[in-house]
Amino acid sequence: MDLSSIKKAPGSTKATKRIGRGQASGQGGTAGRGHKGQRSRSGSKNRAWFEGGQMPIQRRLPKFGFYNRGRLVYQIVNLADLERVSEAEITPEVLQKYGLVKKSDAPVKILGDGEVAKKLTVKVHAVSKSAQEKIEKSGGVVTLL
Repeated sequence: MDLSSIKKAPGSTKATKRIGRGQASGQGGTAGRGHKGQRSRSGSKNRAWFEGGQMPIQRRLPKFGFYNRGRLVYQIVNLADLERVSEAEITPEVLQKYGLVKKSDAPVKILGDGEVAKKLTVKVHAVSKSAQEKIEKSGGVVTLL
């Protein structure tokens, strides 16, 4: 069976209303728009959210929450991810080159998930305490930008 073999059942489709084609059509006169009022006129439009002058819902509902404009959003990199980087000095530019962060100009934070085997020089904006301990234990240095 395929779509080309399907036949329409009798009564499954309805003829469209032919509006404004004289009194005999059953839709003559007002053409199904009723008498007077905004929507009966030609060229009438209003937006989907317009409620006829009633106080709109976006103004009736209470506003809530707080947006902190000064919030710092860090790009997070785990220690396990640093194992993929072959360079000894790690900066936001190096992390972007290896695809670990999207932007080199946004602040970067190193978290302590994973282990570090090699000696690293890390220059980032923030480091968790556990990550700093692991980097320094392996003989590395952490510098905050």
